[in-house]
Amino acid sequence: MTGQDGTHHPVDVVIVGAGGMGREIFGMIRAINTRAADGPAWRVLGFVDDYPTDSNVKLVHRLGVPFLGPSRWLADRSPDLHVALGVGEPLRRRETDRAIRGYGLPAATIVHPNAEIGPDCVFAEGLVAAGGARVTTNVVLGRHVHLNQNCTVGHDSRLGDYVSVNPLAAVSGYCRLAEGVLVGTTAAVLPRLTVERDAVVGAGACVTRDVPAGAVVKGVPAR
Repeated sequence: MTGQDGTHHPVDVVIVGAGGMGREIFGMIRAINTRAADGPAWRVLGFVDDYPTDSNVKLVHRLGVPFLGPSRWLADRSPDLHVALGVGEPLRRRETDRAIRGYGLPAATIVHPNAEIGPDCVFAEGLVAAGGARVTTNVVLGRHVHLNQNCTVGHDSRLGDYVSVNPLAAVSGYCRLAEGVLVGTTAAVLPRLTVERDAVVGAGACVTRDVPAGAVVKGVPAR
């Protein structure tokens, strides 16, 4: 952010969730800051978590940033403070988002420098795209979508709010993933298919037909 005096100021951000996903987001932010030409883009104030484990808190401290306490720490903060949802599981991410939206803070969009968002793609706030994630073109991504390491999303696809595409998974062109869908590690969704709300595609599965809401499918072909 550039201030009125023309100088660059990093944007303050708090990571919600001290578990593995939250700490991965910290790593993405560090990579972004390292590559930024005009100085760090983000300043991480710390982590909040309503249900922290002792081990996760210790790991946060090893990153050199503080654990700030439960999410109510976010109350009455500056409206310029951003939040990054480090909650990997889509249903919990949706619940967390709904719980903290009352604080009125904007969601941070975190895109690793080695991720690629292609031309004419549209995404809502809160997108997290890890290193190696690839989104081709004419793709729409909803609020707080998580694209994990080395996953791909093909052209003309639509991913709803809180969708997670796990590492090395492939979503083909013209697919529709409704709100809360999880696509497991190394899974594939073939072209022009729909995966309905809150469905789970298991790790390594190959989806060859539409998946109904709330279903859990696995195997090749996925059933």
